[in-house]
Amino acid sequence: MKKAILELEDGSRYEGRSFGHEQSVSGELVFYTAMTGYPESLTDPSYKGQILIPTYPMIGNYGVPDDEQRDGISRFFESDHIQCTALVISDYSDRYSHWDSRRSLGTWLKQEGVPGLCGIDTRELTKKLREQGAMLGKILFEGEDVPFYDPNQDNLVAQVSTKEIHTYGNGRHKVLLVDCGMKNNILRCLLKHDVTIKRVPWDYDFTHEDYDGLFLSNGPGDPTQCGATIEHLKVALQGDKPIMGICLGNQLLALAAGAKTYKLKYGHRGHNQGVVVPGSHKCFITSQNHGFAIDESTLPADWEPMFRNLNDGTNEGIRHRSKPFFSTQFHPEASSGPVDTESLFARFIASM
Repeated sequence: MKKAILELEDGSRYEGRSFGHEQSVSGELVFYTAMTGYPESLTDPSYKGQILIPTYPMIGNYGVPDDEQRDGISRFFESDHIQCTALVISDYSDRYSHWDSRRSLGTWLKQEGVPGLCGIDTRELTKKLREQGAMLGKILFEGEDVPFYDPNQDNLVAQVSTKEIHTYGNGRHKVLLVDCGMKNNILRCLLKHDVTIKRVPWDYDFTHEDYDGLFLSNGPGDPTQCGATIEHLKVALQGDKPIMGICLGNQLLALAAGAKTYKLKYGHRGHNQGVVVPGSHKCFITSQNHGFAIDESTLPADWEPMFRNLNDGTNEGIRHRSKPFFSTQFHPEASSGPVDTESLFARFIASM
């Protein structure tokens, strides 16, 4: 295990040991609070450009499955490769045991060319990020250096979105899915219903398409970078065909409606985040992964909040007061995480 340094933009440095690909990289440091789910999280396109820091101390104990396909969709992963820039953990376990594991986490990282550091005090690191907010960082191997890189300055959605049109299923309801960095479990959840899905690139002009429902996927980075998608959505909002969005899709729907978004101090990332229905005590436990949020005070009069975060009161979803448009900031498809809100997919299908 070669030594490497994790350096933050404030000058602080942490020495760790490599268990992945040995290459100096830079990105935005983010932490997530889940105990499990690293294969799904590492392949989530919403982590594009980020150095991921799990707060749970031991990672790797259940290994990594093979990339088995079913109906053209990976059974276990959320995209076709690891999306984050690097992984930083406290304790690494190369002795793995699980019914579907076929290789160690370290082997997978090396195969994918992604650095992994262990032996870092991730709890101290997480407290620093909570106090100071999201920070840029870089992993440096001896004799190598790279400049700090802020991924939010780039259009990350363009990097992770599909480049081609794909079709799934053969059902009655025609769903047009705008891929802004889609997780595979969105497809799995939709295909439990009687649907045909047409998956298109993030900037695809769908304004003249024939569909029964429009779906806006999750994705990475600043939603204001997706100007083309927002303009197409403005046209869709003039009609009355159902629209559902998740995560970045929630922010894009708000921007198209005329609201504003902002960057959170350190984002919400983890499995067990409580959200409440405004005006009630009804709560759901959700899976989340986002660094931006909607400014509720800027919502137009014909829109209203649908969910709020129980920890800090930030927006977790919006809906139109009279048309079948709604979106959530959290992930009802989870993977990994709780599926308490998966029924929202059925709600979307029923609205068609």
